[in-house]
Order: sequence, then C-alpha cells, then structure tokens
Amino acid sequence: MNRNLRQILLAAMLLSGGSCLSQDIKNSNVTGYAGPARSVDTLKIYSKPLVADLYTADPSAHVFDGKIFIYPSHDIESNAGKNNSGDGFDMKDYHVFSMTSVGGQIKDHGVALDIKSIPWAGKQLWAPDVAFKNGKYFLYFPLKDKQGVFRIGVATSNKPEGPYKAEAAPIEGSYSIDPAVFTDSDGSSYMYFGGIWGGQLQQWEKGIFNPQGSDTDLKQDDQPAITPKVAKLKSNMLEFAEPVRNVEILDEAGNLLKGGDHDRRFFEAAWLHKYKGKYYFSYSTGDTHRICYATGSSPYGPFTYQGVILKPVLGWTNHHSILEYKGKWYMFYHDSELSDGKTNLRNIKVAELHFDKEGRILPMDAMQQEPAKP
Repeated sequence: MNRNLRQILLAAMLLSGGSCLSQDIKNSNVTGYAGPARSVDTLKIYSKPLVADLYTADPSAHVFDGKIFIYPSHDIESNAGKNNSGDGFDMKDYHVFSMTSVGGQIKDHGVALDIKSIPWAGKQLWAPDVAFKNGKYFLYFPLKDKQGVFRIGVATSNKPEGPYKAEAAPIEGSYSIDPAVFTDSDGSSYMYFGGIWGGQLQQWEKGIFNPQGSDTDLKQDDQPAITPKVAKLKSNMLEFAEPVRNVEILDEAGNLLKGGDHDRRFFEAAWLHKYKGKYYFSYSTGDTHRICYATGSSPYGPFTYQGVILKPVLGWTNHHSILEYKGKWYMFYHDSELSDGKTNLRNIKVAELHFDKEGRILPMDAMQQEPAKP
C-alpha cells in the first residue's frame, strides 16, 4: 500500500477509536472486566498508530491539566548507517501531542525543541521525558555532545506543550540515554536512565567514559548484568542531588540478573510507576524485544523481576511509558507498522494495561495486525 494512502486510512481509523481489545480479554478475570473467571496467559491487543503523518517512537506520556500529553522521539529518514551504535536513529527535534480521551482525536502541538537551539548539541535527540514541578515543565533529553558522548540535557517551559528552552549545558554527572523522571507522593523526584550498546552505558562501568569499552554486553554472560541508573533530583529539577546509583534487578532467589540472561536483563527504556503502594520498574530487554517489569518497596530498588508486560512487536525496538487516566491504566509503546517493519521509522501506540488481584501486570501480545473477530 502506498504510504500516503495508508496514512489517510489510518487517520480515518483514529477518529473511530485508538485502541481495540480482542475477545480474548473480555471473558477473562482481568481487573476492569466482568465475566467468567479463567486464567489468561497473554492478552491479545490491537492498537492503531496514534500519529499517522510523521514517524514517532519512544512515547513518554503524562497527565497534565486533565489531558494526556505524549512526548515521543521523532524518527526521520536518514542516510546514517545502521549498526549497534544506533547511527541510523538520527533524530533532530521533538513534537508534543495531547488528547483528552484514549481513542479520541490527538493534537500535534508542533516542534517543542529543535537540536539547532541546543548550545552543546552534537547529534541524535533520542527518547525524552517531561516532569512538572514548581509551576514549570522540564523536558529531559539524551543527546550526543560535540565529542560524540551521550549526555542528558534539560529544557524548560511554562506550558506542557512548550516550546522549551534548553539549558546551556547538560546535567552535570549525567550520561547515557533514556531519562525517565518519577515524582513520588512526598514530592521527591528521581531520574532513571541508561541504555547499553548504542546508549553507551557499558562504557561507563567505572563512572568515567571509556571509549574502548565493550560494544555490547555479550562477553559478560556469567557476570551481573549492567544496571540501569538512578539519581534523585534537586528541587530545582535541573541538577542531581546525589551521586548516581545502580538500580539492581534481582531474580526470584534474590540474585542479580546475569548479563547472559537476555530474556530478563535490562537493555534500555527505564520507567517507574507506583500501584497500590508498590514501585514498578519496567524496561526493554532490547535484543530479545520484550518489555518487562520488576517490583520493589523503594524508588531506589532493589527490584525483583516479575515478568513480561509486552511481547515483541513489529520492528525489533520498543520503548514504553505507563500512566493512570480517568480510573484506567494505559501503556504507550511503539512498533513500525507505518513503515512496514523498518526499525528506525516507527509509530506510537497505546493499549489498556491490566493488573490481577495480586497486582501482577497481565502480559500483552500486540503482533496481530487486525482485531480479532467477535
């Protein structure tokens, strides 16, 4: 199908609803559904691209002013090479989107931040996040500096949709990619970050950038896996309040996950949410294409591995966010339906998230390309 025609059809579909659940869910014992109780291994979901006129990925979603605001990265067609360093993902700006109902119309607020306006910019504006405090909105973004090293920058605005103005320098002590900021009920804010391979996390094992560090984690199968990072933010939301800490992810026996455990170990895309007093740390396993989660009793962890949230999607990358809106929980994620599977040209989607009575997240499978017949 011609891309322009596909975009028109998708736009029409968006007006009739953004996410459909298959019949497999409706007769389950999932919270939010009444029906005969039975075990469910995987909930089959069908979600339409939320944005059809440009490529979007890595959706960070938040509720501000009673609306859902989505802050994705913006994929573009690039001549940069495809490799484990991620050179094919050469993004240059961020658009902000909002909607007042899941399945309703989505508004593009335009460019919120452009790489040309960031004083220390080198290249590659990857997955961002946004937080709100003290009457301001803070957009956190990973970006390679002029020496080719990923740092995390911050830009501010008085409005959730921006435009945002970048600080003159990245956050001191920051590195790698995928910042995600969680603000707890006591008002404390924490930044989670990190990504191996192209995200360079493996080159910071001793806290100093080592350009000769391992290209991947594949040579450390019997050692503890490289950990994501966390640091509490100062009240000004512009600086770390403490040295960067490791986020430990444990197996059921209380041992650190190993580097060779590619089905469960952290790769990138950290996210934290809280449900019924428990902290849920979720992330992508990268080369095994899963979104997984672990739980703990503190925002610092340790977190004990619990299972898969989302099985592999079309296109090998995935990156998600989780929020509660109007009494329901949702997961935003991406695949590459619009580009027919091209990994670096993706589209954001959303699906309802469900917990069982014990607080376990019910895993989802989004690979089907059309809704199940009733």
